[in-house]
Amino acid sequence: MNEFDGDRTVRLLASRGAAARLSRRKFLGGAFAAGLSGVVLGGCGSSAEGSGPAGGPGDQLNMYTWGEYNAPEVLASFTSEVGPRLQVDTFASNEEMIAKLVAAAGTSGYDIVVPTGTFVPQMSQNGLLEELDLTRIPNMANLEDQFLDQEWDAGNAYSVCKTWGTTGFVYDNTKIQRELTSWKDFLDAAQNEGAGATSVVDDPKEVVGIALFAQGVDVNTTDERELAEAERILLEQLVPHVTVFDSYPGGSAMSESSRVLIQAWNGDARQGVLAEGDTGRWKWVLPTEGSNLWMDNWAIVKGAQHTDAAYAFIDYILQPEVSLAELAYIGYHTGVKGIQKAAEEQGLERLDMVFFTEEQLESRVPMTLNEAHQRIVDIMGTLKANAGA
Repeated sequence: MNEFDGDRTVRLLASRGAAARLSRRKFLGGAFAAGLSGVVLGGCGSSAEGSGPAGGPGDQLNMYTWGEYNAPEVLASFTSEVGPRLQVDTFASNEEMIAKLVAAAGTSGYDIVVPTGTFVPQMSQNGLLEELDLTRIPNMANLEDQFLDQEWDAGNAYSVCKTWGTTGFVYDNTKIQRELTSWKDFLDAAQNEGAGATSVVDDPKEVVGIALFAQGVDVNTTDERELAEAERILLEQLVPHVTVFDSYPGGSAMSESSRVLIQAWNGDARQGVLAEGDTGRWKWVLPTEGSNLWMDNWAIVKGAQHTDAAYAFIDYILQPEVSLAELAYIGYHTGVKGIQKAAEEQGLERLDMVFFTEEQLESRVPMTLNEAHQRIVDIMGTLKANAGA
């Protein structure tokens, strides 16, 4: 877990232009990143009540989220401006996050989690999430209507949009010197130029989805024959060549020479591309067959000890200027009104990896959580057991 203390960090939000111009490489190479201190999760939530002595948000907030998923300067500025220090732990998949919360049985110490939308019903029905008091999040008014009141969480009873995006892949075009445009191409390149230098995200539905999309099969299929065929394809054509299951390849893998073909979520891919500068080495692909269209969300853990701080944070992050700083770092659409125009005016780079055309979105498909999910999780277990990693 990482602790973000506003007193030890330069406050960057005062200059939105300067914050927007920070490349990920420059930022992570700076004193801020070097100064982050690790702490043990066991201490989370033990030192503060739900609110401060004067009815404020208290002095602590414990978050469980995806890696590289908040701008460090935003976390530090929240502490500087609002008060609570943040302790952040990360997970690689929704399944990992849910399993940890279930095992903890209400004693995880986390206050905020970031589930993908289709997992919200399962979590709420099993008593893992607090029902939200939306009057405590007035900045929800800054969200576009299309990111509110989703089918999987009517009325935003348990969740608030954090970001949304899709899945694709990047390839090193100095090593793969042909154009790749599809998941079929991805599988072919994995067996050839990318053999022994390919990675996929550590997410069951995303990995199984590669084979389903490549076959033109409904990615939300429950048909056992179709799932068995997808498993066969992945076992024969992909996993012998996979070096690692990595949900965050934008961190360092893209700047190293060990991988040439990488499945990635669009924002993480953008982080890696920007870290490379203007080399043009990595090419981003939205596969022609389609890919997952997802929304991640802020949610408060059932029994959270710092609920006032949790509400304060969610409301803080929905401010337009804060949202823009988030987008500049993580590379995902935040759903906030006017965010695309603001990003364009700031001159943020590679916005083609953040905002998508209607034509591109037509072939993106939300992956649903259905009765085949355990089968997909089991397939993933088999793939990992047989991987070349």
